Amino acid sequence: MQFTLGVVFTLLLVVLVSAQTYTSCNPLQKSCPADPAFGKTGQTFDFTSGASSAFTATGSVTFDSTNGAAFTIAKQGDGPLIQSNWYIMFGRVEYTIKSAPGTGIVSSAVLQSDDLDEIDWEWLGVDNDKAQTNYFGKGDTSTYSRGAFSDNAGNHEAFHTYSVDWTSEEIVWAIDGKTVRVLTPSTADTNQYPQTPMMIKVGVWAGGDPNNAKGTIQWAGGETDYSKGPFVMYMKSLSVTDYSTGSSYSYSDKSGTWQSIVSDGGKINGNSAVEPASTQSAPSVTATVDIPIPWSGTHKETSSWTTPDVWPWVSTDSPSASSTGFTTSGWESGSGHVQPPDGGSLIYIPVYVSSISFLVGFVFPLWL
Repeated sequence: MQFTLGVVFTLLLVVLVSAQTYTSCNPLQKSCPADPAFGKTGQTFDFTSGASSAFTATGSVTFDSTNGAAFTIAKQGDGPLIQSNWYIMFGRVEYTIKSAPGTGIVSSAVLQSDDLDEIDWEWLGVDNDKAQTNYFGKGDTSTYSRGAFSDNAGNHEAFHTYSVDWTSEEIVWAIDGKTVRVLTPSTADTNQYPQTPMMIKVGVWAGGDPNNAKGTIQWAGGETDYSKGPFVMYMKSLSVTDYSTGSSYSYSDKSGTWQSIVSDGGKINGNSAVEPASTQSAPSVTATVDIPIPWSGTHKETSSWTTPDVWPWVSTDSPSASSTGFTTSGWESGSGHVQPPDGGSLIYIPVYVSSISFLVGFVFPLWL
C-alpha cells in the first residue's frame, strides 16, 4: 500500500490543530495559577469618573465625564481594549455601551475563561440596527452555528444597556432589560455550555483591515478606510455581580465542568440568592452558517497574544475557494445580514495546514 508523507502529516495535524485556540494557560492541559475572584455583588464601575484599577487597558483608551471610557481606532493596527483583573464564576454583567460606527469596525464585549469558554456581544460598524450574540465552549471552533442577530436600533447613536445573566442553568442576553436570547445546557451544542470562571474584555477592532482575510472583511461590512476615522466606541459604566464567593477560583481536574471549580475561602454559587427568580421568553434564534473565520480583536490576550505569521493573519493572497472548500456565498442569517461566525483567539485552520501537508507529500513520498 502506498502512502505519502503529506497524508501522514495531514492525519496528525488535523487532530492536533483543529482544537487549538489561544489562552495563556489552559487548565485542561496543565496546572495553572488560580484565577483571582471578584466575589462581590452589585458593584458598578462608573467610567465617567475615570479609569478603574480593577481593569488593565491596552491601546488608546481614554476617559471623560460625559461618555466614560472611549476606545479609539485612529490608524491601522489600533485595537484598544480593557480587561478585568479578576474573574466571576457565574454572575451578571451589564455594559452601558455606545458602539462605534464605521465600515469594518467591530465593537465587542466578551466574557472568556482560561479554558476558552466564551459569552459574547458584538456590534458591527455598518449596522446601526442589530447586535450579535454568541457563545463557545472549550475553544471549540469546529462549528459556527451559535451566533445570532437581535434588533438594536440606534446602537451607534445612543447608549444602551447590554446584559448577560449567567448561571449553571441558563444564559440570558438582554438589551435595555428586554430578553433577546436564552441558552440552557440542553439547548447548547454538546459540551459547549460555558461554565468556568470568566474575565471581562471590552474593546473595538478593525475587522475590515485590508490585511485581514477576505471573509473577515466581508463579515465586518467591508474594508476599513482609516482616513475616515477616528472610530470610537464608548462604555459609560459596567455593573458586575459574581454569583460565587471567595478570593480565587481554581480547577480541581481537567473536566472543565462547573462542578470541578473550587473556591478558595468561599463557595461556588455562594451568592446564588441574588440570581433572578424568572426569565422572560426570548425570540427564536437564527443560526449562522458553518464556515471558519479567523478572529482576533477583543478576544486576544492583552499582554501575551501574538499574531501568527501565517495566512490569514498576514497580508498575503488568501487560498482560493477551490483549495479550501469554502466560499462566502450564503453568509446570511434569516435577517439578511452577512454573518460569518466568530470564535476564539487563534482559530481552527486544519484545512490550510492539511493543504500544505498534502503538497509536502508530493515532494517526500513515503512507501509503507
